[in-house]
Amino acid sequence: MRLYRALLTLYPRSFRAEYGGEMCAVFEQRRRAAGRPAQRVLVWFGEVAGLLANAAAVHWDLARQDLRFTARALRRTPGFALTAVLVIALGVGANTAAFSVADFVLVRPLPYPDSDRLVKLWERVPEYQVELSPANYRDWRAASTVFESMGAYLPIEVNLVGEGDPERLPAASVTSDILTMLGVTPALGRVFAPADDREGAVGTVVLSYGVWQSRFGGDGAVLGRRLLLDGEPHVVIGVMPPGFHFPSREIALWRPMPLRPDDYEDRDNNYLHVLGRLRPGVSLEEAEAEMGVITARLEREYPKENEQTGAMLLPLRDYLPERSRLLLLGLCGAALCILLIACANLANLLLARTLARQKELALRTALGAGRERLVRQLLTETIVLAGVGGGLGTLVAAAALPLLARLVPDTLPIGQSPALDLRVLLVAGLITGITALGFGVLPALRAGRDTGLEGLREGARSGAGPKQRLRSALVIAEVMASVALLVSSGLLLRALWRIQSVDPGFRAEGVLTLRTALPWPKYIHTADRVEFYRRVLTEVRAIPGVERAAYISFLPMAMPGGIWPVGLDGGEADGQGKHSASLRFITPGFFGTLEIPLRTGRDVMETDRSDALAVAVVSESFVRRYWPNADPIGRSFDFAFQKRTVVGVVGDVMVRGLERSSEPQVYLPATQVPDSSIIFYTPKDLVVRSSFDPTSLVPAIRNIVRRADPEQPISNVRTMGEIVAEETTSRAVQVRLLGSLAALALLLAGVGIHGLLSYSVSTRARELGVRIALGAQRRDILRMVLGQAVRLAGVGVLLGVALAYSAARGMAALLASVGPADGVTLLVAGALCLAMAAAGCWFPALRAVRTDPIAAIKAE
Repeated sequence: MRLYRALLTLYPRSFRAEYGGEMCAVFEQRRRAAGRPAQRVLVWFGEVAGLLANAAAVHWDLARQDLRFTARALRRTPGFALTAVLVIALGVGANTAAFSVADFVLVRPLPYPDSDRLVKLWERVPEYQVELSPANYRDWRAASTVFESMGAYLPIEVNLVGEGDPERLPAASVTSDILTMLGVTPALGRVFAPADDREGAVGTVVLSYGVWQSRFGGDGAVLGRRLLLDGEPHVVIGVMPPGFHFPSREIALWRPMPLRPDDYEDRDNNYLHVLGRLRPGVSLEEAEAEMGVITARLEREYPKENEQTGAMLLPLRDYLPERSRLLLLGLCGAALCILLIACANLANLLLARTLARQKELALRTALGAGRERLVRQLLTETIVLAGVGGGLGTLVAAAALPLLARLVPDTLPIGQSPALDLRVLLVAGLITGITALGFGVLPALRAGRDTGLEGLREGARSGAGPKQRLRSALVIAEVMASVALLVSSGLLLRALWRIQSVDPGFRAEGVLTLRTALPWPKYIHTADRVEFYRRVLTEVRAIPGVERAAYISFLPMAMPGGIWPVGLDGGEADGQGKHSASLRFITPGFFGTLEIPLRTGRDVMETDRSDALAVAVVSESFVRRYWPNADPIGRSFDFAFQKRTVVGVVGDVMVRGLERSSEPQVYLPATQVPDSSIIFYTPKDLVVRSSFDPTSLVPAIRNIVRRADPEQPISNVRTMGEIVAEETTSRAVQVRLLGSLAALALLLAGVGIHGLLSYSVSTRARELGVRIALGAQRRDILRMVLGQAVRLAGVGVLLGVALAYSAARGMAALLASVGPADGVTLLVAGALCLAMAAAGCWFPALRAVRTDPIAAIKAE
């Protein structure tokens, strides 16, 4: 019987109180009527089965009643229901989307087996780190014991010829260890073997799944097919599976990187990206300690080349631009602010609704409803609201993810589109659910204990005291979070405006750019390249509407580096320190095409051939650094393996982008590029200035290039304006996202203030009526209600400014010299929040001054 009575607790308390005794008596009677023990066991199991089935039926019947009552109650208050659902949806949706992207980029393991053991290696010298030289890579690999394997790679671009139209594709040149180290089985064929790395081996290539599908139609017979990459034959030996990316998402194919003996001669030629896989059980600290010993030994053996050269190790998972990391962390912080505001608003809504229903709850209690029944009903309403809001929030998150996917950096070896993270969805839903239960159900427990007449009186003052202070604190928290978001987005907007106002040093409007990277060894000779440039430029300049055209090694902002040491007579040459400059080869007319001002001297000319005087055009910053008080024309300096004579000075260009200062620039004639050295810097980017829409020139230029060389593809087609705009694209996306979240937070905070004051006015109707009856002026009532809103908003603004200042200091790298305490931003954010508070309290204030004192007093 004790066990049977314990099982009766599965029924609702009200059901047990009414039928529990009778059920126990019937069970005892049947148990005694059974004679044998076996029959008693059968009776026991039969009774228990019936009890469980009946308990479920009773609960379901009560649930149906509660659901019907909930539907009627919410239909009577559609404003409350819609607001609560939207608040939950926005809080859950914003957080699920933001944290799903952050988890995808910052937390989730890379899509390789045991990816936590993959480590990126650099040479570390004072104040910066660089890629490895082939000689140091060879020695590090031979001496280390903590790595299971070590390999090198180099992102490149190649011309693919022989399958359809010529195409320029992003690729990677890799040692045979790399693809094996990543541990991903190819979808077809094999990956590289050590024999593929050897000098003189037959060229081989592994295709990405995307290129296999788009270029070869997913043909399974692609293995063994011969392709021309940069004019050299390669055999397809494998296809990687879908979703495989390395070292970045854009890579379309991989080819071997044989290192020849002469590659190991220069320890200062740093260009190899190196990846290692730690042995099982080896920590990053142990690997760093061993590499410190190895680099110290190499410094003793090669004191000149390896002076102060150490090793830097970083997990491949953490190889992420700092700006992208800060952007995602800022987005997560903004989403948390939205969740805080949503929970505060939800709490205010549910508190107001529960307190406003005190009369109903007291009446139901007086008619015999127990606290269990009241709590069950309110729990059903809360679950319905949370369920509908959570479902809608999932749709909001799914709709927002494609927009937030633009924040996934291209440099990571992961896909573009993150999926909804169910863990984040569960946590966000759990937080809002706990808020809903806490503020929607627990007040009913107190209401159920009150069986007196006070709760039935029309004028009962239920909103004063601790509950009012709690609701005020929630509103302050909403305003604080809103101000923090407004200030943060305002600072980023100010930074964006400041960057966009920077003069790049050239005029980007009306300029088309495209790349015709000439392959080696087909164009190993300077004369062949110069003839290609001449043919293309002659025909392009003849197109109607074209004003100017020229070639350059790398466009400004598209390639920020190219640093070379500068040697003056009697001075040192230092490629990393003060005596350095950025190198570009150009054809005549480049400065006029981009309208870079020529300050003095002349442009490069066709007569500046390889057998003539080696000349250079330098930037104003070059002159300021090396000859600040002298005429630079005719002066000489050592640069790029030759002594160069200055023939012209041009204005400075923001080569490294709008946010970073650039090194002095040196422009050399394309006709003076040596045949067998620094071929990486040969001109490849064509710039064309047009008097009309430059994009309309693309078909004609494509035909011109095809006539000059049928196997030469064009790539990277875009306007110069697009290149400049890309400098601020990520910032613009960030400002739009944070600005949208800030506007949403401001709206939710306004709803919170409106709800608080509306409820405050309704609960103080008797007090306001008495005040008016005793002679209080309407303006005094208006001032009192508005003052309450202003005080709450003022406290929230002050706390929000302090929070925003702390957040701004953490994202100083994104502010482009805009101070975290920028006065204009703080004033505008504070004013917007105060205006929001005024708008939110206006209608409650008007309702307060229109209170009928006679009706308010009679209600008591």
